[in-house]
Amino acid sequence: MPRLRSLLFVPGDRPDRMEKALGLGADVLILDLEDSVSLAAKPGARTAVAEFLRRPRTATLYVRVNPLDSGLIDDDLAAVLTAGPDGLLLPKAEGAASLAALDARLSGEIAILPIATETPAAIFSLGSYGGVTSRLAGLTWGAEDLPAAIGAATSREADGSYTAPYQLARSLTLFGAHAAGVPAIETVYPDFRDLDGLAAYAARARRDGFTGMMAIHPSQVPVINAAFTPSEAEIDHARSVVALFEANPGAGALALDGKMVDAPHLKSAQRLLAGV
Repeated sequence: MPRLRSLLFVPGDRPDRMEKALGLGADVLILDLEDSVSLAAKPGARTAVAEFLRRPRTATLYVRVNPLDSGLIDDDLAAVLTAGPDGLLLPKAEGAASLAALDARLSGEIAILPIATETPAAIFSLGSYGGVTSRLAGLTWGAEDLPAAIGAATSREADGSYTAPYQLARSLTLFGAHAAGVPAIETVYPDFRDLDGLAAYAARARRDGFTGMMAIHPSQVPVINAAFTPSEAEIDHARSVVALFEANPGAGALALDGKMVDAPHLKSAQRLLAGV
C-alpha cells in the first residue's frame, strides 16, 4: 500500500493542474469528479481524468467519484475504471454497507478511501468498516457537508477550532480507522495561505494518531509531508526501544534513558518504524 502522508485534491476538469501536480511531492493525487466540478462540466472532467490515468504512471492517483446515491457514480466508474486508478475516494460513505456496495463493483487492486462523516447516518457507522474488504486504504473525514446536512451554521468556533459535534466526528473517524486497522487521514485545512496554522494543525493531527492529511493547495504539500515524517531523533529512539526489548525477551518493563518503557511504547516504536 502506498504511503498516505499527503493527498492533494486536483479538479478533474483542469488537465493543466493535474499535470503540474505531478511534481509537487504529494503521496497521492486525488483527481476530483465531485465538489470541484460543476454538473455541466462533469462529462468533460471524466474524459480528462481517464486520459490522465492512461498516461505512464509516475504518481499514485485516486479519483474522487460522486456519492453512491447521486445518480452520477455509474458514469464516473464507466469512464475511469478501465483506465486503472490506484484508488477511489468515496464521499458521503455510510459505513460497511457503502464500502461493500462499491467493492462489489470493482475488480483488480483498486483501493477505497471513504470520507466517513458527511451525513448524520454516517456518524453511527464509523466502527463498521473493518473486515469488509481488503480494498480499504484508510478513513478520512470532512467538516463541511455535515453541518449543511443538519442545518448548523458552522462547524467551527471563532478561533477556527471545531465545535463539539465536529470534534466528535473527527475522534470517531480516528478510532474507526484504527479499529479497522487502516490509516486515519486528517481532513483539509481550508486557509491555504496560513502555512503556520497548517503546520500546527497537522502536528496536532499526528500527535492524536492520524498518519496523513488531505490538501487543497500545492503550497500545503511540503508542510504536511514534514509534519507526518518522523524526525531522525524519533527514528533513533524507536530503534532503541525495539533493540532494548529484543535484548531482553520476556521483559514487561525496562528503563531507557532514565524513563520506563513497556509494551505500549514497543508497539508505538514498531508502528513508527514500519512507516519509515
